[in-house]
Amino acid sequence: MDNRLTGTVIRATGSWYEVLTSDGEVVRCRIRGRLRLKGIRSTNPVVVGDRVQCEAQEEGDYAISAIEPRRNYVIRRASNLSKESHIIAANIDRALLVTTLFQPETAREFIDRFLITCEAYKIPVVIALAKIDLACAVPEAVADFKACYEGAGYRVVELSATQGEGVELVRELVREGTTLLSGNSGVGKSTLIRALDPSIDARTGEISESHHKGKHTTTFSTMYRLNSGGSIIDTPGIKGFGLIDIDGAELWHYFPEMISRAGDCRFYNCTHTHEPGCAVEEAVRAGAIAWSRYESYLKILDEDDKYRK
Repeated sequence: MDNRLTGTVIRATGSWYEVLTSDGEVVRCRIRGRLRLKGIRSTNPVVVGDRVQCEAQEEGDYAISAIEPRRNYVIRRASNLSKESHIIAANIDRALLVTTLFQPETAREFIDRFLITCEAYKIPVVIALAKIDLACAVPEAVADFKACYEGAGYRVVELSATQGEGVELVRELVREGTTLLSGNSGVGKSTLIRALDPSIDARTGEISESHHKGKHTTTFSTMYRLNSGGSIIDTPGIKGFGLIDIDGAELWHYFPEMISRAGDCRFYNCTHTHEPGCAVEEAVRAGAIAWSRYESYLKILDEDDKYRK
């Protein structure tokens, strides 16, 4: 075999990695210990989407010897009060955040934290409102959700992977480049992948009746190449999304609906929390900015360096 290869990480299990080479071959790799010693305070120094260099080992597998510079990534705090980070994926063209109003309900603060991180790293996001066949029973909830996030400047796609609604639209969205698929457990990410490409073996699960929370169906992050074009990164469901490396003074820069109004504030250094003549607060009172979005902003400002799930 070749002694040196370059390729893209398409699967990460924590101890082993699968790398797709430029020749279309998939090789198994470990990572060299020194990669963990370069000051990367991350639980996972190598992630799906990374471009890596690999070297052959005597036992027949490869070792990842270097990671090429990332053009972007999605990162979160590893755990409650942790100082370490967990990188979800790297080198992505867009994110598709799958959310649900029922069975289970996706918390607005979770959505907002995810969106803030994508804004910080300049990653476009589309929000998929999944299980719309269930949500349609409460049309006012659907209308409120769409008004909140479409009013903030995000595209919201209504989706029912089991009924086929919205699947073709999503297929067009992800047809080119690499898309990160993320969301809480149980929102239907694996079901969506199977609907996009039935040849992909992405496991699906049911909702726990006791807590109405999703069971984890994806154990490891994996990149799939879709027959219709484009690649999609399926990630394990996550419960919380702790922000990391987000400066409180700049937090409002990652709320598009605040940016569009901040120029009308009386003070140039307005924090949008208490100042007179704050155009952002006026927009909240008028309903032009959703209260849940503003509430997320205040909660994140108030938490300092702590992270509450």
